[in-house]
Amino acid sequence: MFKPHVTVACLVQAQGKLLVVEERVDDRATWNQPAGHLEADETLQEAAQRELYEETGIRSAPDYFLGVQQWIAPDNTPFVRFLFGVDLPEMLPATPQDSDIDCCWWLTPEQILTSNQLRSPLVAESVRLWQQGMRYPLQLVSPFRWPFHEDAHTATP
Repeated sequence: MFKPHVTVACLVQAQGKLLVVEERVDDRATWNQPAGHLEADETLQEAAQRELYEETGIRSAPDYFLGVQQWIAPDNTPFVRFLFGVDLPEMLPATPQDSDIDCCWWLTPEQILTSNQLRSPLVAESVRLWQQGMRYPLQLVSPFRWPFHEDAHTATP
């Protein structure tokens, strides 16, 4: 049965800079947006907010939705990534709460797009999506009848 990894990511911007997290993958420092897997008991937006806090120490909810990215990693792992945007008024200090994250950097879009340290091509593609200026309402990825209630399941529309 096909089961892609469902992940969320936050493209965080402040004062023209974008926030990336640095982590070691195969003993190499790589950059990514704050991102991670959707857990069973949370909505996509809750997952994005949780991952942002765990990887940067910043508490903020997504402001808008940027899109869905479907990708197959070089090891043939399929991913479906929901990308959210977070606009902060200023570059906040970032303190990773997750021991897998070494540090965080505020960088220009160009620094990210020209880097050879990107964890995956989705990192640059996320920056390009953000640069295009399209911002979608969070309602596009709103949960339906969340959390699940038995009476909601049996009710007729």
